[in-house]
Formats: sequence, structure tokens, C-alpha cells
Amino acid sequence: MGNASDASSLFASRISKEKDILMGSLYSVFCILSLLGNCILLLVAYHKRSTLKPAEFFIINLSISDLGMTLALFPLAIPSSFSHRWLFGEITCQLYAMCGVLFGLCSLTNLTALSFVCCLKVCLPNYGNKFSSSHARLLVAGVWCYASVFAIGPLAQWGHYSAEPYGTACCIDWHAPNHELSALSYILCLFVFCYALPCTIIFLSYAFILLTVRGSRQAVQQHVSPQTKTTNAHALIVKLSVAVCIGFLSAWTPYAAVAMWAAFGDATQVHPDAFALAAVFAKSSTIYNPMVYLLCKPNFRECLYRDTSMLRQMIHRGSPQPQERFGSTSQRNKDTSASARFSNGQQESYGACLSCTENTALCHVTAPQKTACILTGSAYTEVTVSQLTTKPQPDFL
Repeated sequence: MGNASDASSLFASRISKEKDILMGSLYSVFCILSLLGNCILLLVAYHKRSTLKPAEFFIINLSISDLGMTLALFPLAIPSSFSHRWLFGEITCQLYAMCGVLFGLCSLTNLTALSFVCCLKVCLPNYGNKFSSSHARLLVAGVWCYASVFAIGPLAQWGHYSAEPYGTACCIDWHAPNHELSALSYILCLFVFCYALPCTIIFLSYAFILLTVRGSRQAVQQHVSPQTKTTNAHALIVKLSVAVCIGFLSAWTPYAAVAMWAAFGDATQVHPDAFALAAVFAKSSTIYNPMVYLLCKPNFRECLYRDTSMLRQMIHRGSPQPQERFGSTSQRNKDTSASARFSNGQQESYGACLSCTENTALCHVTAPQKTACILTGSAYTEVTVSQLTTKPQPDFL
């Protein structure tokens, strides 16, 4: 009875019902936008898979991790928010928290790898140009392995997963470091290697890129090389990557700040509303990547336009299009005029000319004449019918 009562109180919401309903509504909007945006982005990437650049593999991987978070977390968080309590039990809570850590760390580590690759291509082009799609795939696999270590850790008793302080979702137990050394070491490593270090790499990478671009701007303007188009493409990827990083870090920094406050400060002083608001910002991170790339990257946008055009054609395939109706009417008119020209039985080989109707003086066509053969002895001659007399002739054939 005591354990059941503890679990019931653990998974009860600690914020007002109105705030839970607001969270559930916002989660529903985030879920729909993330599903649409990330699915469209992956579809566009699939259609242009043969022309993907190595850096774009990280964009696709980020979309996969965002989609994974959307499918794993929102279907559980939304009904729990509307119900004013966590509905799915202890085991599901553990899996929910693991998925949240896995996909969240994968996204941040992926952005770190993307910033490093962009820095390599811009600041050290001799090495960056050797970075191939195979290298990108290996780095993407390393991103997932890195995130998996910290996601599986609490399941192996290195740290703990528990209900969020506001009650309707699950994550890392931020109160555990106050009384457990293993939980303290886990959260320290998590903060250093999964937040502070990635943020530092991202900041330094884009700082070096900015300094390199500023230093070489005049040289690039004075010397236009055949690689200008490629350089412009890399520059665009860098700009979009910066936008995605800013959006992602802006979404997760409030949660990191509140979590560190609870872990290393007085946990009783952190209000559940602070965790709830930070969680809403964190979960909004799933919609930034597709919005930035689908709206701002020209080749993604063009591919999306082609796909939607094809979809519209498929939808309206059964109904005749205006051009088709016009074309068929024109063809019928041509066929009718052709039938009128040849209704007297004459064939085109008689010398009929299409321009005769426009200029009869320049084109004279002799009308076909009926002929008859006259047999005289063993020889016969061919004459027109108009040349025959009305008097019957014995040698007429």
C-alpha cells in the first residue's frame, strides 16, 4: 500500500490543471508541426539523396532525432498533461526518460559535429574538402553511440530516472545528487560532456568561421575561382547551421539552467512551474530544424515545390485539365477540317497543298479525272472520259 501511495503521489501533477491543459495544448501544436516539418524534410532529402553534400547528412540526422523525440514523447506527454497526472506507470516512465535523453543529446551532439565539419571546410579547406559522405556516416554513427552512453547510464544505476518535478512527464532525477554520489557524478559528466563541451565547440567553431570569412572577404571578391559556387553553398549551410544552433540552444538552455539549479543548489527552492516552463521550451526544439531548412535553403525549397506539384497532378489526374480540353478541341477541329478537305475521295498524293486556301494564284491543283482504256487490236490507249463520244464503240473496254 505504501509503495502504491508513493507512486501515486510521485506521478501526480504539481501545477494547476489550467497550466497542464495549456501545456497539453502547446505539446499538441509542437507535435503536429514537428511531424509535418520533419517528415517533409526527410522526404525532400530522400528525393535529392544523390546530390546530398556531406554536411547535409547531419541535417538529416537531426531531423531523424527530432522525429524520434516527437514520436516517443508527445503521445505520452499530451494525454498525461490533459489528465493532470502521469498515466503510464513506472516502467514506461523509465523508457520515456531514456528516449528524451537519447534524442535530446543526439540532437545537441549532432549540431556539435555539424559545426566542427563546417569549421573544417571553411577554415581548413585542404582537409575539409577531403571530408566525404563516408566520413559523415561514420561521424553520425559516433553521435548516436555517444548519446547512447548517457541515455543508458541511469538504467545501469549510474544516475536515476524519475518523474519530472511538475509530475506529468519523466526525466533524470535532478534531486538525486543531494544524497547519492553516483547520481552526482552522472550529472556532472552530463553537464560537462553533453552541454558545456558541445556548446564550447559550437561557439569556437562558428567564431573561427566568422574570423576566417572576414579575413578572406576581400580576397574572395577580387579572385573569383571555379569553386565560388561550392563556397557559396558551404556558406549557406554555415548560416543555416548557426540559425538552427541558436534556436536549439535557446530552447534547451532554460531547462539546463533549472536542472543545474536543482542538482547543485537547494532543490526545494525550485518551483515546479519553472521546470514546466523550461520543458515546454525544450520540446519546442523539434520544430526549428525543418522550419529553417525548408524555408531558407533554396535546393530543399525547389525540391519541395516539385514534390508538391507532382502531388497536385496526381490528385487531379482523374479530372481533365484546361490545357488538355483545349488541346483535344483543337485536335478535333484539325481532324474536322482535314476530313472536309478529303471528303471527295481524293488523296493527299494528288498534290493538294495546305497553302492553296491562302493563295490560289501560287498553287494550282489539277482535279483528278476519270479515265478509260480503248483496246485497238493488241494495243490499248488511255483517254479521259470527257474525250469519249456518246456513240458506243466496239473496242471500248
